[in-house]
Formats: sequence, structure tokens, C-alpha cells
Amino acid sequence: MTTEPQPTRPQDEPGSEAVSDSASEASLRRSVARSEQIWADLEHHPSRYRMLTGDRPTGHLHLGHYFGSLRNRVALQDQGVDTWVLIADYQVITDRDSVDSIQERVFSLLTDYLAVGIDPARTTIFAHSQVPALNQLLLPFLSLVTDAELRRNPTVKAEQEATGGRPMTGLMLTYPVHQAADILFCKANVVPVGKDQLPHVEQTRVVARRFDERYGRAGDGSAPVFPAPDALLSEVPNLLGTDGQKMSKSRGNVIELRMSADDTARAVKKAVTDPHRHITYDPVGRPEVSNLVLLASLTTGRDPHAVAEEIGDGGSGALKRVVTEAVNEHLAPLRARRAELEADPAELRRVLAAGNAHAHEVAEATLAEVREAMQMVYS
Repeated sequence: MTTEPQPTRPQDEPGSEAVSDSASEASLRRSVARSEQIWADLEHHPSRYRMLTGDRPTGHLHLGHYFGSLRNRVALQDQGVDTWVLIADYQVITDRDSVDSIQERVFSLLTDYLAVGIDPARTTIFAHSQVPALNQLLLPFLSLVTDAELRRNPTVKAEQEATGGRPMTGLMLTYPVHQAADILFCKANVVPVGKDQLPHVEQTRVVARRFDERYGRAGDGSAPVFPAPDALLSEVPNLLGTDGQKMSKSRGNVIELRMSADDTARAVKKAVTDPHRHITYDPVGRPEVSNLVLLASLTTGRDPHAVAEEIGDGGSGALKRVVTEAVNEHLAPLRARRAELEADPAELRRVLAAGNAHAHEVAEATLAEVREAMQMVYS
């Protein structure tokens, strides 16, 4: 059954907020349960899954990306999952007036991907703008959603609220549908996301379902053109920036993977702590100190409480020395590999060209199925 917009929005009705919250909680529980099933099945049947994820090249990748997603991508790849990584260059212009430095940032992302262990022999790495058939799917997909549905998407709503009266671009409004095209063009059936991104996966499921119901199926008609993808949830460490605020490239409070050991030491030295000398791991009561303890824990594989206890009365100075040493030691192999890759830009271009070619081939095949299902084949 399709989820069509209702004449009256539920939140306009008395008592509907509680109903809406209850429905959201139930949906979250279903997503969590389904994700747990997939994780369990992945151990035994990784070849059943095709995973798509990616990044917008709006800046350089940092430790938040590394611990939040990059390591997980490598683990899934190594487990045998068919892995696809998108460099979403077109999505840079959803909310920006310029594409300054975009080429440099695209290749910086690619360099980081390869340096952390993403293997182009097993993972398809490609750029949005280089796969026309992917983007062409946006047209039929837009016929399957309404303006109201798009405006209710959390990402679109947040952008609308943050514009300060500035008109929102059409590309920003249709961002959820573009993401659906990213996922569905290669028929990915799992998408690693945080809980706040579940609405994007649900929107993609709606698009896949409505396409089947409205336009039909290609080939022998035994299966829909598009699978309904599932969200793959995992625990992501809540790393703050060096200023104790949310980690953000625009804030300048991140430790980038491309930084030198000395740059890292300077960034950690400026990190915010608190006046208490004794070091403890208390994320609620002492978020800034605990953030540094967590960083040492993640880079050494040790329990954060044990890290804090070992530092004890050493104060913030000792804590920062431990963090600097741990981060630099952990990232040393990555940085060495990164330097090798940067010295061979021709190889970087070859890797991206190969990924683009594979994505183009798959997208063209999917678009042919779409045209057949929509009875738009004329030769």
C-alpha cells in the first residue's frame, strides 16, 4: 500500500502529536530490528547484499568520518559485501553558490578512501556528475513524490529553517529524491545510516514501491525494477570537535586525516577541557575531557575508563599528550599510504575513471529497465 499525502496533516488534529510520536517510535523499532537481522545475516551471507554510501566533497575528511563510517565501510568490504561509495559532487550545489576547490576535494576524498583501505578492486568508487543515467532517474522519481512530502523531510526542513529567509533551491528541495536515485540506480539493498537519516531510506523505499505500482515491471515482470532498501544501523561514537561543540568542517574544530603529526599535535593542544585536574570518563558531566579520553580509547582499542584511570591526576596536559601520541600512532600507516597516493595523481584518476565507468554501465542498464517498465522504448 502506498503512503499518499492526506488532505489534512495529522499534526493539525487534536492529540495527533502523540499519535505521530508513537508511530515514529514504532517505525524506529522496526528499523532497528530489521537492521539487527541484516547484521546477523551478513556474517553468513555477505554476497546477498549490495551497500551504497558516500560523502559530499565540501571539505576534507576527518576523525569523525573515520570512526563514524570509513572503518565500517572497509569492514563490510572485507566481509564480502558488494560495496559502492559515492562522491556526491552534484550535491555540493544544493546549498552553496560556488564549486571552488571541488576538484581538489573530490581527489582528497578519493585519496582518503584508498588510504584507509577501501579497495577499488572490490569497491566501486564513483562521482555523481560522471554518471548521467543515474541523474536521469530523478525525472521519473519526481513524479512519484509530492511537494508536501519533500518539505516534510527532516533535512529539507532543517535547511528551510536555516536559510534565514533565503530562497531554497529546487535541488535542495528534491535532495531526498536525488538520494533515492543514488541508492536505487545500482539496486543497493542496504544503506548505512544513523537514526536521524532513516527518513531518507524510507523515502527511497516509497519511491521504489510507487514505481512498481504506478509504472510496472521490466523483463518477465516477476520482480520489481527496484528493491526496497533497508537501513543498516550501527553504533557511532559521539565524537565532539576540539572546541567541545559538534564536530564540523565549517567550525574548524576537526582533526583531518590529511593533517601532519605536528598539525595534529597543535589541534589537540588547543582542545577545550575543564579546570579539574583529575581525569575521569564522564561524557555527561565532563563532555570535553571525556571526548579526548574517547579519542585515545578509539585509537588504542582500550576501554575509556581505563585510559582515564591511567592518566589520573596528570591533568589536561597529560591527557593531551596521550591523545596526541595515540592519534598520530594510529594514523601513521594511513598517512604514509596517503603520501604515496598523492605522489601518483595519474593512479587516482585511473581509479576514479574505472569506478565511473562501472557505475555508468550499471546505471545505463537500470535506466533501460525503467524505460521498458514505463513503455518508453521506441526502437
